[in-house]
Amino acid sequence: MKHQLAFAGLRHVHIYSLYDRAIKDPACQITAVCEEDAAARTAARADVTVNYDSISKMLAEAPCTAVAIGDYYGKRGAIAIEALKQGKHVISDKPLCTSLEELAEIESLAKEKGLKVGCMLDIRTTPSIAAARKAILSGMIGDVVHIQFGGQHPLMPGSRPGWYFEPGKHGGTINDIGIHAIDAIPWMTGHKISKIVAARSWRALPASTECFKDAGEFMLELDNGAGVLADVSYQMANTQGYTLPTYWRFNFWGTKGMLEFNYLDPHVKVYADGEKSPTILGEIADTGVDYLASFFADMEGNPTDLNTDSVIAATRLALEIQAAGDARG
Repeated sequence: MKHQLAFAGLRHVHIYSLYDRAIKDPACQITAVCEEDAAARTAARADVTVNYDSISKMLAEAPCTAVAIGDYYGKRGAIAIEALKQGKHVISDKPLCTSLEELAEIESLAKEKGLKVGCMLDIRTTPSIAAARKAILSGMIGDVVHIQFGGQHPLMPGSRPGWYFEPGKHGGTINDIGIHAIDAIPWMTGHKISKIVAARSWRALPASTECFKDAGEFMLELDNGAGVLADVSYQMANTQGYTLPTYWRFNFWGTKGMLEFNYLDPHVKVYADGEKSPTILGEIADTGVDYLASFFADMEGNPTDLNTDSVIAATRLALEIQAAGDARG
C-alpha cells in the first residue's frame, strides 16, 4: 500500500524538492496540493496542480496518510497541529514551527495519537558530512573537543519570498538555517548538545526590515564538554550566490588532530597528529540517508536515526537558541 501524501503550502521553493522526491518514490502517491494564498497559487510551478485553496477542506476531503508542509515559517506549526488532530502524520520543510509552544503541542499530539513527524533535514545527505561523520566516529581525530561552523547564506534581496520581511512570518535565522547543523552535529559526533552558552540574533544589513534579523551567532557545549562556535547569518556576497566555501564550512578539532570540509567539496581533509600532511578522504557517494525514506520508515514502525524524536529534539534546540539570541539582540 502506498503512502498517500497531501501538500499544504508552496510558499518556499524547498517544498518542491520534496514534491519531486515524492513523485518519483514508488512507495508514495501525491493525492492533493493546497495553497491558500492566491498569489502563491498563481506562482506555483507549472507541473504542480494545486487543487485546494483551503487546508482544512483538503484535510477533510483528500485521502492522505501524511501531510507535507511548505507554507511560510510562521504558519507551519498551526498546519502541523491541525493535521495531527485530523490523524495525519506530518513532514515539513525546515523549520517545523517558530515557537516552543507550538512544538510542545506537536509533540504531545504525535505521542497521544501515535503519529510521526518528519523534517527535510537534508544536510545529512551531503557526501562530505557523511565522510566526516565516518571519520569522527571511527576515532580518526580522537575525542572531539571543539567545533566551528559557518552556515552563511546570501540574502539576495528580490529572490527571497516577501514574507521573510513581514512581521511574524520568518521566526529568525538561527531557527531557519542553524537547525541543519543543530541536527547534524550530534549525529556526526555521537554527543548531544547539552548547553546553550550564548546566542545573538540581530539586524545587520540595510536591506533587511526591522522585523527580519538577518544575523545569527551562537555558542554551545556538548555533553563531553566540547565547545561549538557558529555563525548562520544571511551575509554572504549576493553576487557570488551559493558558490563560496563559507556556505556550510565545518572544522572539528579532536585530541588526535582536526578535520575540515565544506558543503561544496565532497572531500574531507584530516590533519592527524603525527602526520606531516593531510589525509584526503574519498567521497561517499551513497550516504545511506534520505529524509523521506526515513519518514516512511518511522511511519511503518522501523525508525532510522532521523525520526520523530530527533526532529523534535533538533527543533526544540533551534527554537531555544533562537529565543536566547532574540533576548540578547
